[in-house]
Amino acid sequence: MPSQKGLEHSEPPPKVDLTRLSLVASTSRNMIMILGDAGAIQWVNPSFRNFTGFLLTDIIGTRPSKLLGGSGTDPNTLRRIARQLHRAEQYEEEILLYTSTGHPFWVHVYGVPIGKEQGVAPGFIVIMNNISDHKHSERGLLIAASVFDRSHEAIIITDQNNRIIDVNPSFSRITGYSRSDVLGLNPSILSSGRHSPAYYRSMWKTIEEKGFWRGEIWNRRKNGEEYVELQTISRIHLEEPGSYYHVANFTDITELKNHAKDIERAANYDHLTGLPNLQLLKERLHQAQIHADTHETSLSVGYVDLDGFQAINANFGTDAGDKILRVLAGRFAQRLRSGDTVARIGGDEFGLILQSENHEAIYDRILSTITEPIDLGNDLGSVTVSASLGITRYPSDSADAEGLIRHADQAVYMAKDKGRNLLHVFDPELNEHRRQKRAQLIELSRALDNREFELYFQPQVRIEDCKVIGFEALIRWNHPHKGLLYPDTFLPSLEGSHLEVPLGQWVLEEAVYQMGLWHAAGEDLSVSINISPRHLMDRSFALYLESFLNSHPAIKPGQITLEVLESTSLEDIKRASDVLARCQALGFRAALDDFGTGFSSLSYISTLPIDLVKIEKSFVINMLKDSSDRAIVESVIFMGQRFNHPILAEGVESMEHARALRDLGCEYMQGYGVSRPMQANCVPEWVRQWRENHSDPSGPARTSDSGW
Repeated sequence: MPSQKGLEHSEPPPKVDLTRLSLVASTSRNMIMILGDAGAIQWVNPSFRNFTGFLLTDIIGTRPSKLLGGSGTDPNTLRRIARQLHRAEQYEEEILLYTSTGHPFWVHVYGVPIGKEQGVAPGFIVIMNNISDHKHSERGLLIAASVFDRSHEAIIITDQNNRIIDVNPSFSRITGYSRSDVLGLNPSILSSGRHSPAYYRSMWKTIEEKGFWRGEIWNRRKNGEEYVELQTISRIHLEEPGSYYHVANFTDITELKNHAKDIERAANYDHLTGLPNLQLLKERLHQAQIHADTHETSLSVGYVDLDGFQAINANFGTDAGDKILRVLAGRFAQRLRSGDTVARIGGDEFGLILQSENHEAIYDRILSTITEPIDLGNDLGSVTVSASLGITRYPSDSADAEGLIRHADQAVYMAKDKGRNLLHVFDPELNEHRRQKRAQLIELSRALDNREFELYFQPQVRIEDCKVIGFEALIRWNHPHKGLLYPDTFLPSLEGSHLEVPLGQWVLEEAVYQMGLWHAAGEDLSVSINISPRHLMDRSFALYLESFLNSHPAIKPGQITLEVLESTSLEDIKRASDVLARCQALGFRAALDDFGTGFSSLSYISTLPIDLVKIEKSFVINMLKDSSDRAIVESVIFMGQRFNHPILAEGVESMEHARALRDLGCEYMQGYGVSRPMQANCVPEWVRQWRENHSDPSGPARTSDSGW
């Protein structure tokens, strides 16, 4: 070691080129400021200007605290720096500053006083090192540490050998194991034994392939209590090749699971009987349908409705009623086989799903078990109840689950109509017929509102002189998609429906309107209108006609014939007779249509006040070839003559028909041999041409070349 004396005689250090020192300051990546003795900026290096955005010419004479300080700058740090500047003492701080655009950045600032010792004017050299990245990393680590410590989720960190290297406080709270208990151990110490090795192999395979796994695991606390956790395991790779860690975080969801079970039970089970409710019944029925389809088997659905249960509640109280429901629920459950279901649908109604064979025997046992006496206790004695049972079978009834239950419910009402303590089986074909009828009634109602109906008119002619006496109004439907439809395709759906009367009124009003147009054109023609039995027997029918005449004073009721079908039974012939008599009193004419097809022909023709009898066309068409049909036609004409009723034959298709009918004494005819039904606007021209072709008054026997 050199002596002190040697040091005293050492050579002084060589002088440094100031230009080179200036280059060091200019090229340094650190930000450098030179301050005067008052702390104001005298010079800054390019790194300072480039990073902060402040130009030297703009900031000379400015204090750094005013230039670089902002809302996040610590005032205490600024005060310490100012104190050191005032004392001309060295200082070192970390502080948050701001660029000219307001962007914050962290620096490590180091200030050194300069002056006489350096042979320069007093002041400071300030060197600032940007430590923003370090600060951000430090802040991230602090946040991560805070999250780790304060997270409500348990966190386990293991190395690539799956040994625990750290756990957070929530881990200890959930599992009961302290940090020192588990460090260096495998997380399998928590295993409950519920999961198979294959379950864990699948879990680790997913982690290998995707880098994470999420699922539910049953584990065991330190005290032996099992719990279920929702866990996520992630594989974290570091920069070192082949180095990774596993981070598992989990939440104890045992209470949530138990609460979900309670909610599920409340949503799917009846609180009174403990049986499945309607919602669960539908779900099980849907699954039973899938099973039946797969295995090509059948099942049946039953709907039980107790008879007179409201009276039991009224007489014995609701507590007794609840007891009856609980007892019956227990009996149902005991009588059913494995795989079958009984549910309480609501009130005093139960639903059944039978997947086993011999359904009928089971339903009989169910009805029998319902009627067994039930002891109510509390001095109320015992009570006996009965039930109505509706049944539908799948796949004969191919409805969905909700539809099957609804159909079984419909069958219950049929059972109740037949009496108590009975069952009724739903008929899908009959229901489909009703459904189609309902659908067509809806369509017919729309058609009536949209004025899609139209009247065609077929002429009626006197046989003796071929004089046109009137036209029968025949309804057609101008369907928007199917085209022109004849009455036999839609009128049957109207029978007995709410639309029968409105449509009948429309026909009457439309026919009378067309008759008025003909009269205005100089054709004094009559019209015949078909009236359905339901429309005729409607209590407002005669009043409606009277009101109609009052509102249309120009109408001649004597030119309007109301035709009543004889083929449809009139339930009250006395009332029908009274209605027709009142119509005649108003001036209308009455005709008995399709005579010969019903079972009360003689009573109708002798009892009803009618002005005309129309022979059903099927007899007329075949009368020239079939002696039986000719005999019927001859008999009808004879009866008409005996009761003083003129006869009109429908179905006249040729001159031979006309001659034969004339010879038998028939007065009028109608049919394709005269004309097919035509639109209303064609009637005047047809009448004109008919008259031209049949002007010979000698009648059809002398007009063989008339073109019929």
